[in-house]
Amino acid sequence: MVRIKDALREAVKRLETINIMTPLLDAEVLLCHVLDMDRLFLYVHRDREMTEAQLHTYKIMIDKRLQGVPVQYIVNKQEFMGLDFYVEEGVLIPRPDTEILVESVLAWAKEQGDQHNLIIADLGTGSGAITVSLANYLQNSFVYSVDISPKALSIGRKNAKRLGVEERIGFLHGDLFEPLREKGLESCLDILVSNPPYIPKKEIDKLQTEVAKYEPKLALDGGEDGLDFYRRIIDEAYVFLKNGGLIALEVGHDQGETIKKMMEHKNIYADIRKIKDLSDVERVVIATVRK
Repeated sequence: MVRIKDALREAVKRLETINIMTPLLDAEVLLCHVLDMDRLFLYVHRDREMTEAQLHTYKIMIDKRLQGVPVQYIVNKQEFMGLDFYVEEGVLIPRPDTEILVESVLAWAKEQGDQHNLIIADLGTGSGAITVSLANYLQNSFVYSVDISPKALSIGRKNAKRLGVEERIGFLHGDLFEPLREKGLESCLDILVSNPPYIPKKEIDKLQTEVAKYEPKLALDGGEDGLDFYRRIIDEAYVFLKNGGLIALEVGHDQGETIKKMMEHKNIYADIRKIKDLSDVERVVIATVRK
């Protein structure tokens, strides 16, 4: 029989043969999933023997990781904003960077007080991370979640149900503002939030294998310069927002100033601000519609 520490050591040795940044962490996360235990268990019970079934499952998972499959797709889970989200191939894996976007919206909503129910639209459901987090932390809200991908909407619904907020979310299939227009939501939104595709088309194949090969290009491809979706969103968002309503956009690491200038040029947005993440990178641009 093979002990936990030996299985882990062998897995790390194999993962070190490919270009991944965290071979030990990846091996531990996958082993925790197999054993249904936390990482502390691996060290406290490092001499415990694994069953043949556990070893077989672990080997399959390590083989997938060696092929470049992201750990999150293998274990079907990613933590975001303190919540556990189900993920699988076909939806973008939630990133810690995107928490800055959600936190920015929550902070703005808190400043407004609880005088009325907030109507929110999230353009680009993905796994439902933004949509579900906002519904979870803003109890006085209803969120319209829009995506052109049926797969994304399906996963978003699954996460909304798992986390108990499905009754305050409306999932809409379509391209950006089309479903909102069909619902007659012009001038109805308090908040419009989006983490749109923003990778320049020519850069996608240069990304890490985990991203370039396995994550959906539909959720990555921002056109030739990465700004296609920002142009469309900034051009139309004010039509759907109330006077004084918030637009909040996640941006690429070098896009903040460009997005800010696009909003300024439109001359309908006020209080335009760039917000940095913990690494001092401009990650979010927010503004309000002029009253």
